[in-house]
Amino acid sequence: MPRLKKLILQLLDEHRVMTIATNRPDGWPQATMAGYVNDGYLLYCFVARNSQKYANIQRDPRISIAIGSDTPTPFALKGLSLAGRATEVTDQSEFGYIGKLRLKRFPEYASPLQALYSDPLDRIAPEPSPVRIALLRIAPEIISVLDYSKGFGHSDLVTFSTHDLDVHLGSARHLWNGNFDTSPSAE
Repeated sequence: MPRLKKLILQLLDEHRVMTIATNRPDGWPQATMAGYVNDGYLLYCFVARNSQKYANIQRDPRISIAIGSDTPTPFALKGLSLAGRATEVTDQSEFGYIGKLRLKRFPEYASPLQALYSDPLDRIAPEPSPVRIALLRIAPEIISVLDYSKGFGHSDLVTFSTHDLDVHLGSARHLWNGNFDTSPSAE
């Protein structure tokens, strides 16, 4: 799986925004956009403690994420979706380390935006305050990698653990006629 692992890291590294879906108390899914940084396969995002997203995750840490972007060429489409669990980072050294990674990925947050806001939000300050902002660590459990260069609708499904990508569960290409092609992958 070296090429698949490389593609996952490439996709995580080249994007800055993800759609994160959480479970609301009434059963409805809630999807929101959030900026993120990654440290290898682990994703991190800062969220306001008074947000619905934070409340949803405190009640049920299972989340789904989609990362990708549009392309004018259908066969150039690449992206990923994953299911994982979000936990709050409580270690101050990890909080600081991720804060520095965030400034590398989002250099526009390095200078205070005081001229634009009379009360700057912690989430856009160079060093977010853990009092109003929570840092979430998202550990993927299963990842679906879309790579249309291998065929229209091609995806690879892999499980994930703290050790790395564990098992390539299979490849599939949607034929858009009600069937999936599950021929052996070239991976």
